[in-house]
Amino acid sequence: MKSDVEELMPRLLPVETCETAEGFNLNEPPRNPQEYLRQVQLEASLCPDVVVAKIDPKKLRKKQTVNVSLTGCHVAPKGFSPDLKWQRQQVSNFSEIRRSISKHRQHWSGQALDDNVLIPQQDAEEQWKKFCLGENIYLNSPTPDSGAEDPGLDYVKVGFPPFLSIVSRFNQATVSAVLEYLINWFEENEFVPQLGRWLYALLACLEKPLLPEAHSLIRQLARRSSEVRVNLESQEDERLSPLNLMICLVARYFDQIDLADNED
Repeated sequence: MKSDVEELMPRLLPVETCETAEGFNLNEPPRNPQEYLRQVQLEASLCPDVVVAKIDPKKLRKKQTVNVSLTGCHVAPKGFSPDLKWQRQQVSNFSEIRRSISKHRQHWSGQALDDNVLIPQQDAEEQWKKFCLGENIYLNSPTPDSGAEDPGLDYVKVGFPPFLSIVSRFNQATVSAVLEYLINWFEENEFVPQLGRWLYALLACLEKPLLPEAHSLIRQLARRSSEVRVNLESQEDERLSPLNLMICLVARYFDQIDLADNED
């Protein structure tokens, strides 16, 4: 056995073989490089050639956890999913918007922002949710009476739209981070227009080929969209079209075809 090992792992240093442990104490530090190498030899010689772990199968069975995740989307109720012509048109429109953003990114990123636009730090998840969705939605506070006097649009309350002057400043790390924050919020809340606008804008800024993290995020988005859609009570629900759009873009543009709606 030792000869076989020596053939596979020939010696590279001219160190004399140490056959016994006399005069060596493995608990004390070596005094010179030669003693160090000999101690390594002794430690290796004391190790068995084969080690078998003692495992109690009963303990493993008790602690086993099986997580089953839904890999596909919920099938839409009859009449709730778009036809293939509509999906192709949305993909074409989306592709054109992506090309325009890419072409004019430098121009828009150089535009000055209003004084009230304070872009959060990349890792400030809660601030990003407030920034994109607005305090009214984030804090679940009641919307002011539409009949009351309107002093002007308060973006802090209603959320900042994804202006090109804002999203053009995002690098890919920021795009992925904000996308993750909003999808996390969506997992526990209903779909709202502010969320849809931001998700669309962030998808439009997401570069291909996708990083693994982004790949997982957009699939999560499509699954959540299908989950909300399947609980809609009417085809006239204003949320139906944007939910279909999210599923369509993830499946058809970003090539997650297994999540696509079947042709009607």
